[in-house]
Amino acid sequence: MLRIGKLASVVVLLLGAPLVLSGHVVGVLTTALIAVLFAMAFNLLSGRAGMLSFGHAAYFAIGGFAVIHAMQAVEKGTLWLPTPLLPLVGGVAGLIGGLCAGYFATLRSGVYFSMVTLALAELLHALAPNLGGIFGGEVGLTTMRMPWSAFDYGNEVHVYYTVVAWTVLCIGLLYAYNQTLFGRLTLGLREAERRVSFLGYNLHHTKVIVFGVSAMFSGIAGGLLAFTTESINYSMLGMGLSASVVLHTFVGGSGVFFGPAVGAFVFALFGSLVSDVTKNWLLYQGILFVIIMMFMGDGVAMLWMRVVSEFKERNWVALKLRALLFPPGLLAAAGVVTLLELTSRILDQRYSAIVARTKAWPPVTLYGLSWDPTAMSTWLVPTLAIAAGAGLVWLVQSRTGRRTSPTVALAEEHTR
Repeated sequence: MLRIGKLASVVVLLLGAPLVLSGHVVGVLTTALIAVLFAMAFNLLSGRAGMLSFGHAAYFAIGGFAVIHAMQAVEKGTLWLPTPLLPLVGGVAGLIGGLCAGYFATLRSGVYFSMVTLALAELLHALAPNLGGIFGGEVGLTTMRMPWSAFDYGNEVHVYYTVVAWTVLCIGLLYAYNQTLFGRLTLGLREAERRVSFLGYNLHHTKVIVFGVSAMFSGIAGGLLAFTTESINYSMLGMGLSASVVLHTFVGGSGVFFGPAVGAFVFALFGSLVSDVTKNWLLYQGILFVIIMMFMGDGVAMLWMRVVSEFKERNWVALKLRALLFPPGLLAAAGVVTLLELTSRILDQRYSAIVARTKAWPPVTLYGLSWDPTAMSTWLVPTLAIAAGAGLVWLVQSRTGRRTSPTVALAEEHTR
């Protein structure tokens, strides 16, 4: 009951968000929720069934293109379908594409399965520019949402509520799927594949079904994106989107049901908000991913669960360690960000042109302050911050008897 109450609170917060947030932030939330659904669909295949796909963006894009074509048909009057139900078309298209591709991909397992999924996605990506009638060529496809009932869909809030409804519904269906006998069988594919076949199940058919279900929900997510933006381009078939969903899933934690949702939501907000501040946001996203994988290998969601568990068990030693590590970690992070931002500004083409023209190194502005690139203090301040932060982390660990790395410490806690 407590868990249901927490989930209900999250839904209430999502429904009430447009009442207090600006239109831009509502649009960011819409994109984040679509990323959440895609990550949850991907985790059914990767985290639950243990089949890591490197080309899952293909089914996301297939669902998006199917919805765009359906929207064009509705706009022309050749198809009658209520506008809120259009993402269903993406789900059907994703299911068909997933069953066809999954039939071949699941003939292999392990890294060979991953390579096949990547090859199939790249094959579709290479063919797409030549199939202009389906994928729209370089320009892509555009359309308009048709009004339905009280929703005119010219308002971002109407689109947001449609995305919220579909996201909540699909995540609920994914949770229900996991509680079924076939959902337990899906988990068996990851834990003991041979035992599943020994029990009399057709291993290949089971994998194809799981692949298809995952692709179906991915198609719904892609359809929601096409529905939101009213446009789509074949670039969505590229490797970038497939890599992003892998990143979101593993950062959040594939071993926890809502872990991928946490990773996708955090990184989607991070990308939307930080990209307005610095052009180096992709670099910071990569650094965060590396840090999380090194020191929190099972994801942010699992770390949060450990913190809650330690609080309930009154494990003040572990909580004290985590609290003491935060300030020096923040200090080191500030030093790294300052060093990277100063370097990127100096290496900027416009700044290089000024240096070439004036034969001088003018100060650069960062945090509202003027930094002289030729002064030693400019580079000494962030370097000292990094060194001090790293030193304090080591000192805290040594004083608390944790001379091992954070990765080993977390592993020891998990074992106990």
